This record gives sequence, structure tokens and C-alpha cells, in this order.
Amino acid sequence: MEKEFLEHRFNVNRRHFLGKMALGVGSAALGSLLIPELFKGNAANMDELPLGIKHFASKAKRIIMLFQNGAPSQLESFDYKPLLNKMYGQDLPESIRQGQRLTGMTANQESFPLVGSKFGFKQYGKSGTWVSDLFPKIAEITDDICVIKTVNTEAINHDPALTFLQTGSQQGNRPSMGAWMSYGLGSENKNLPAFCVLLSRGKGNGQGVYSKLWSNGFLDSVHQGVQFSASEDPVLYLNNPAGTDMKHRKKMLDHLAMLNHMSFEDFGDPQIHAKIQQYEMAYRMQTAVPEITDLSKEPDHVIKMYGTDCMIPGTYASNCLLARKLSESGVRFVQLYHQGWDQHGNLVEEMTGQAKDVDQASAALIKDLKQRGLLDETLVIWGGEFGRTNYCQGKLTEDNYGRDHHPKCYSIWMAGGGVKGGLSYGETDEFGYNIIKDPVHVHDLQATIMHLMGLDHEKLTYKYLGRRFRLTDVHGHVVKDILA
Repeated sequence: MEKEFLEHRFNVNRRHFLGKMALGVGSAALGSLLIPELFKGNAANMDELPLGIKHFASKAKRIIMLFQNGAPSQLESFDYKPLLNKMYGQDLPESIRQGQRLTGMTANQESFPLVGSKFGFKQYGKSGTWVSDLFPKIAEITDDICVIKTVNTEAINHDPALTFLQTGSQQGNRPSMGAWMSYGLGSENKNLPAFCVLLSRGKGNGQGVYSKLWSNGFLDSVHQGVQFSASEDPVLYLNNPAGTDMKHRKKMLDHLAMLNHMSFEDFGDPQIHAKIQQYEMAYRMQTAVPEITDLSKEPDHVIKMYGTDCMIPGTYASNCLLARKLSESGVRFVQLYHQGWDQHGNLVEEMTGQAKDVDQASAALIKDLKQRGLLDETLVIWGGEFGRTNYCQGKLTEDNYGRDHHPKCYSIWMAGGGVKGGLSYGETDEFGYNIIKDPVHVHDLQATIMHLMGLDHEKLTYKYLGRRFRLTDVHGHVVKDILA
């Protein structure tokens, strides 16, 4: 009687129970095949998800960072300050500077003459975003981008500021942002690295870039950025040596993997596994990379969109088009570095050339991703390591001027991947020197980028030297107001 009561109440009998249980076991088996890490049960903290799984749903799947190395002036790009033109040549008021830190290049100046932009500004888009006449093509896409005017950093010189933005620390030997993304999310394409690096150089005064900026740091070496070159061999040492074909190469790699597995059994060094993965990746890349880097098959309307320079390997335009192809093929993080933005003097001439280098291709990348239906899932970031002073460095002349480093506020823009388009976020004072509304620290920016990729910056950690490290160290808040 009790058995019949239970079957009636819960609408289940032995046949139903065994059938439902089989489905559950089958689901667990399928899950163990698809996500093996989820069923290993060896996590140090059971609240932590295994690597390769996002902490929450996100729109962004991939990132393209268009890094303008050398720090473009926000006062000649996106932060319009007409007061500086009205006060041309007057000394920066002490009430505004407030004794803030200066670089060694201007610390001994007797005066700090204010100088406004030589270039005009106009308002564009639904938000009325101010954009300099130097960037007419970017002005066309203001409804797709979010300009953040209040990014601020702690470093006042190029190398520590650049390292800080890319790794979360002013010192080296920390994993870069791309390495963290590779570590946390893995790759979408087994034939390509999760993290790729592209370099170009403009016409202005350049600052160097170094491999530590795309380093894996203390993470496994498989997460290091793979640099593409402008030579005939986009990835060095990838091609087979003379007299070796793919069949012999595969046979050699199989034997090498066997020896490495034997070595791992003897020593247990995790880097041995990383080497095995790198050799296997290199073999698979031999087929994928030549096809990805071949831009000759791009249609004429795409070439026209990016500009004819996109057919010259190593140019900024070419790297923007290549970044789209890499991202479209599933590369998780594509990092571009464009050198030449360090205008301490001769700013008018140099920045004109720099802007011409990047304006059309940057806007084309957004338009290209949008027309392919990829912008919503691709986060694009444009900006440098810090800003520029509102006063002139050295002697001020009517024809030209230069600007020193300014870490207290500068402008970047972001597009796609869950960011609100047509938004101008944050405010600086009328001198363009201090932030008066909605500051965004570098760690806040990093936390927001990770959030857009579905990662909690406080949970993606790696234990090293007895403590848990993360990209944002012990800081950072997600800037929720810019999220779509």
C-alpha cells in the first residue's frame, strides 16, 4: 500500500526511476568528456571553477587591444579643453597642479605655460562625443565606441606605466593580460595560439616594446604571447628545415613527445608538459598560419576600408586586418603595439603623422567586425599607457609645442563585447589636469575587461611563492556604468 501511494504521489515507479537515473549517468559521462576538469574533484577550493570555464555568461569571447605605445595626448584626441586655448602661455595655477609629481624632464622648469590644441574639435554621435579633427574616421564610429576620459595610473614613466597596464604590476616577471586570458579561458582554435602579438612603428618618436609585455610570467609557458613578424616567415622557426617534410616532422615530434613523457615520469617537471604542447601547437600552426596571414584573398571593398597600406606587412593597417582574421579564427587575445606616440616636442607634426597612421584602420576594424556580426562578441580597446600634460615641455612657440607625461588622467576608447556604444564616460576639470567625476584606475580597467570576458578578477588566481596572484593584485572594481 505504501509503495502504491509513493508511486501515485511522485508519479514514479521502478521503470521510471531507472530510466531517469540512466539519463543522469549519461549526462555526467558526457560532461566528463566535454569538460574533464569539472569532474576531477581535485580543486583546492570547490568554489573555484576549473580553467576554461567562465565565471558567468558574457558577450565578449575575444579581445583585440590596439595599444598606442608612447601615450597619445588626450588633449589632441578626445578630451576637448577650450580654456587652454584662451589661457595660452599663462602659467598653470598651483591650485590646479597641487604639487603633483613631475618627471625629471620638466621638474626644473621655471614655469608651466598652458597650451591648447592646435587642432579643432567637433561633437559626434548620439552622446555628442568630442573628437579631434585628427581622427575623422574614428569620429564616424562614435555611436559604436565608449570613450573613457578618466583613466589614471600610478606610474609616470613609460616602461613602468606600460608594464603596469599590461601586467598589473610596475615590475616585470608577471603574466600579461593576454597570458591571464589564455590561462583562464584557453583557446577557441586548437591550431592557433590563444594569445598573439603584432608590432608596428609609426613616424613619431618611438618607445621600445619588450617581450616581458607579453610574457607568461609564472604561468606555464604555453600562455606566452606568440609574436608575428612582418617577414616572409610570420612566426619564426615555424617552417620545416630544408629536406624535411610534414610526414618526417610529425614522426620526429612523436618520438620527441615520447622522450619528454619519459622525462616527465622521472622528474615530474610541469614545464615538460608545456614543451610537449608547444611542439604540437607549432606543428598544427604550420598549416593554419600561412592561410591566416595571407591577405591577398581579401575583397577589394575590405582593402579600401582599411587603406592600401594594409597590403604592406608590418604596417598598422595590415596588423589591424590580420587581427580581425586572427580573432575571427578564434584567437582569444590579439595584442597590437603601435610605436611613435611620445611627443615631448614637435607634437603638431608628429601627432598628425601618427593619427594618419591609425585613424582609418582603427575605424575600419570596428566597421569590419560589425558587418561580419563579430563586434558584439569581440572587445576592442584603443589607448596608451598614460596621458599628456596641459602645459608645454620646454620652450613654447607659436608653431609647435610638446607635452610631458601625465598619469593623473587620460582617454581611451572601447567598443563591442558588452560595452555601451555612443557613450562618453567620466569628466576632467576645465584644465584637463585632474579628474572631477568617475575616475577609472588601471586596475578598474583590467577588472572591467576581465568581467566583459566572463571572468571574476578576484577569482582568477594562481598560487606562486606562497601567495595567490591575480592580474589586479588586491585592487580593482568593475566599471558597471559602461556595460551594455
